[in-house]
Amino acid sequence: MLDLIYVRENLDRVRAALEARGFPTSALDDFAALDAERRRVIAESDALNAQRNASSRVIGAMMKEGKKEEAKASRREVGELKERIAALDLARDDAEKNMTELLSTIPNVPNESVPVGADEHANVEARRWGVAPQFDFEPQDHVDLGTSLGILDLERAAKIAAARFAILKGAGARLERALINFMLDIHTNEHGYEETLPPFIANRDALYGTTQLPKFEDDLFKLTDERGLYLIPTAEVPLTNMHREEILDGSELPMKFVAYTPCFRSEAGSYGRDTRGVIRQHQFDKVELVKLSLPENSYDELEALTRDAETILQRLGLHYRVVTLSTGDMGFGAAKTYDIEVWLPSQNTFREISSCTNFESFQARRAQIRFRRAGGAKPEFVHTLNGSGLAVGRTWLAILENYQQQDGTVVIPEALRPYMGGMEKIEGRKP
Repeated sequence: MLDLIYVRENLDRVRAALEARGFPTSALDDFAALDAERRRVIAESDALNAQRNASSRVIGAMMKEGKKEEAKASRREVGELKERIAALDLARDDAEKNMTELLSTIPNVPNESVPVGADEHANVEARRWGVAPQFDFEPQDHVDLGTSLGILDLERAAKIAAARFAILKGAGARLERALINFMLDIHTNEHGYEETLPPFIANRDALYGTTQLPKFEDDLFKLTDERGLYLIPTAEVPLTNMHREEILDGSELPMKFVAYTPCFRSEAGSYGRDTRGVIRQHQFDKVELVKLSLPENSYDELEALTRDAETILQRLGLHYRVVTLSTGDMGFGAAKTYDIEVWLPSQNTFREISSCTNFESFQARRAQIRFRRAGGAKPEFVHTLNGSGLAVGRTWLAILENYQQQDGTVVIPEALRPYMGGMEKIEGRKP
């Protein structure tokens, strides 16, 4: 959430930011009207309080002089003032509540380095790594490869649950587990993240803190009991909210967490997009990176987090590129986002495998995550960052497609072989 004082004092800049995002600016007109009403009510309440205090002093003097009847009449007037002040205080509270609710619907202000544009066509490629594999045969996609190898079963998954679920079997299931352990080992042993195993269910406060609620409720799977709980769409939710409503010691920042979790998304509004295979599933595995940072260091931390995610693809020998998202393509709470996109031979293009984002204080203000510098300084909001390190299922399918052989087998990247019991190739299951 944006800071109320910041929005009040920078209406033109926030309006320009919303226009760059393609977001309606009418919300700012509503905000300005509410803010004007709030300040009017506060000014009137302050004036009446001053009048009440003055009247109370006069009443005191009357009582000393024995003017009890006059004092009684003045007390009635003071009582009326108190009622008017109480009504004004309620009006102030209502205005502040409405302003907070309105601010929760307004997206973050993009960092000045973010390219301006309406959609993904304005994204800017920052760099590439590696080269695309060359095949002397027509490469298959991961669905045909996984099905023929007997390691992927979409039909039976649909029978058990619904479309957009998958069953991984044999070497396919082991490859998924190998990737999870491989990613966790690198991020903990080499990059300094603390491994965390959080709940896979979150409450409304947690989802509000990381901006999934109220705007994106349709994308969530909600449990049907009275507690109002949801399956997590990403480990970003529990990891970021671990320190909700806390004041941290600034000397302990940055805090760096990594977690493997399954993730659950209804994918509302995405029907017809990426329906083949495991690119866009209702349930998928992800290794997530989260940082809580000092404000002045958060953009350096974003660069480092992005490099940490890139390391996984480099160790696996997968061709990828890094793209800076435009104002019109960024997420609701993002101040700046890099997408890492891996090469998929079957589509002859790059596809997103990680989004690395700096939210600045946007999430922290909603979740009330603050820190205090040395010397008893006033608490400040941390900056929060997160990114996939990586989306495991998309890494799985990228390995199948990039390491496929003409005979339909798949070579296992050398970095993963220790996690696969020394297996060098997936050759399928015997009938």
